[in-house]
Amino acid sequence: MKLLEDILIIDFSQFLSGPSAALRLADMGAEVIKIEKPGTGDICRQLYVSDIVLEGDSTIFHAINRNKKSYAADLKNEHDLEKIKKLLAKADVLMHNFRPGVMERLGLGYEEVKKINPSIVYAEISGYGTEGAWKNLPGQDLLLQAVSGLTWLSSSNDKNPTPMGVAVVDILAGTHLAQGILASLYQRGISGEGALVQVSMFESSIDFQFEVLTCYYNDGKQLPKRSAVNGANAYIAAPYGIYATANGYIALAMGNIVELATLLSCSDLLVFSQSAEWFDKRDDIKTILANHLVTQSTQRWLSILEPADIWCAQVLEYKELIQEEAYQKLQMEIVVKNSKGLSVTTTRCPIRIDGNILSSEKGAPFLGEDNAAIDQRFSL
Repeated sequence: MKLLEDILIIDFSQFLSGPSAALRLADMGAEVIKIEKPGTGDICRQLYVSDIVLEGDSTIFHAINRNKKSYAADLKNEHDLEKIKKLLAKADVLMHNFRPGVMERLGLGYEEVKKINPSIVYAEISGYGTEGAWKNLPGQDLLLQAVSGLTWLSSSNDKNPTPMGVAVVDILAGTHLAQGILASLYQRGISGEGALVQVSMFESSIDFQFEVLTCYYNDGKQLPKRSAVNGANAYIAAPYGIYATANGYIALAMGNIVELATLLSCSDLLVFSQSAEWFDKRDDIKTILANHLVTQSTQRWLSILEPADIWCAQVLEYKELIQEEAYQKLQMEIVVKNSKGLSVTTTRCPIRIDGNILSSEKGAPFLGEDNAAIDQRFSL
């Protein structure tokens, strides 16, 4: 479906945050032209997250830049810059994730671009915003997880601060930028006026923690304390966590401890009959549970707990996940092809509209492969 058909996006962003926003808009039908530095292109082309390289580019580049076009231009070259400005005059959206001041020095700051195209939606991601002592620090995902307090919410109390195993802040910031762009395009359709959309990774990481920070703000500024046993959420009582079984692992979400004691035939838990104890004594409860659950298989416990509507799940690795019927039914895997016929299996857009999957078979572009066609089309 071409929900954003005729929307032209000029994307200067690199790595993950900006390109993830552009990917989602491309999935919705927008035309995304990726502006890249001649010779090297988006640094993500060489940002390897594994030892797998496809056609000279990293697997992550192929995943996050499918369904886009590539235009190579040296923004410090006056001739190339003039071509880019002509392109921006016809664009609906400009995106970038450079550090504050970079686009202004190139002559492509918001005020300058607005003179070229008053109705443009100008969208930018920064690490820490445009003000403050941290504004020029690198906006890198692990660093943002570290400074935002996020790493103190996972794992157990005796473990080091623990980051998430995916670039969560990058993807969150990209999601927020896409939301801001869509809202601004809607408003432009009413007023005819463009907008400046600004997202910082720092603000996105803070917003991500709105639940726990609200607790902190309103609870006498008490720091969250991770449980000592099978930690999974600093603010949630037992049994919340992941437990080893005889042949794997099982996840238990919120639940009634007395009911669990009966279902699991774990009499040691029956003494914890008051719900207030389920938080105050969560480490004691979770220790008993851990020692009990390891005696039987995951499948055995699921066969008892699931029929009783206890919130639980098997802990799966990717190899196990993709064999599950529930996963296969979703059709999350798609195969895209680049202009040389290279096939790459990746994930599709998770959004459905009127039951339809938003999907395209177009793979990631080679550096500058669309220059000639774009020059001709836009008379650059």
